[in-house]
Amino acid sequence: MDLAISDDQRLHGHLIGRQGSRADLNTPVLVVEADALDRNIARMAALAAQKGVRLRPHAKTHKSVEIARRQLAAGAVGVCCAKLGEAEALAAGGIAGLHITSPVVAAPGLARLAALNALSERLSVVCDDPANLAQLAEAGAGVRPLGVFIDVDPGIHRTGVASPEAAAELARIILSQPSLRYEGVQMYCGREQHIEDFAERRAAIAERTDYLRTVIAALEAVGAPPPVITGGGTGTHRIDLELGVFTELQVGSYIFMDDQYAACDLTGAGADDLPFERSLFVETRVVSANATGLVTLDGGFKAFATEGKPPTPAAGAPDGAFCVFMGDEHTALIGKGVETHLRPGAMVRLNPPHCDPTVEHYESYHLLRGDTLVDIWPVSARGRAR
Repeated sequence: MDLAISDDQRLHGHLIGRQGSRADLNTPVLVVEADALDRNIARMAALAAQKGVRLRPHAKTHKSVEIARRQLAAGAVGVCCAKLGEAEALAAGGIAGLHITSPVVAAPGLARLAALNALSERLSVVCDDPANLAQLAEAGAGVRPLGVFIDVDPGIHRTGVASPEAAAELARIILSQPSLRYEGVQMYCGREQHIEDFAERRAAIAERTDYLRTVIAALEAVGAPPPVITGGGTGTHRIDLELGVFTELQVGSYIFMDDQYAACDLTGAGADDLPFERSLFVETRVVSANATGLVTLDGGFKAFATEGKPPTPAAGAPDGAFCVFMGDEHTALIGKGVETHLRPGAMVRLNPPHCDPTVEHYESYHLLRGDTLVDIWPVSARGRAR
């Protein structure tokens, strides 16, 4: 069975009416359990709706027009993009309400931003520098004003204004520019998302949220209360909803749930109480089983994000077996007697350690219901690093 994606099929967004079997897939291959994905999208939408908080999920996780459409259909007001290129790819697929969460400062990027703003409704971007605001004002001087969020440094000094006073000054400038639309503030506590202990994570986020309140107060004092307060993530979504400061959440990985988030106690009831299901996997096959206690799988460094631990077995491996990377193309599955249980050709499903950069390795998602292939979706914004 030929499961290759033609250029024409890529152009039209996804494959319609193509069904097959999991056993027919060429490995390594990125797969999504379609029903689990849909349930995750619905659960997060329901949690936000209960608190009256908007959802603008982060598309850097999936980079997919198809998944963004499902998030919007579930009630999201738009999606976040880490880079301008991601926003361009999603806009080409008809996705509106795009918010770029990293500053756009280079001249070529600003020209592209102006072009995108002319084509895409409700586009917004972040800013943390007065000089950049002047550039953004030029980019917004076209069909419609460009939306701007003031980026607030949560303490890691990656991006964001360094003080409440700096935020107030940026707000003053934004409001003075007719080609800009003041959207509010953004603060994303990326470091805190992966604190595994719930109480420790909650204490860290509560302290940062108290700081965010001082920024909001400074903005209110100069007559610029933020219309939207956006940020948060999968690791802190419960805490953010409880604290009640964010009016919009930028959750991303909840749709897939990788090993890094599965290790976190997201609810306070223990790490085993996952509020969302694992839906993203990499299917591999055994290609060699000649060593005692070890078989070789056909997915290595090129099949996974590798800045953390190796993948973990999800299905097809004996209890207690574990993975060790063996190079660009291979991973060892190690365990007592594993070579007698798994012979060449046997399929082993692995959990990605980190979903976002793992997705970047693949051109497409293969959608499964059980062992049936029901669709293939392109990773629309793959390779859009700028």
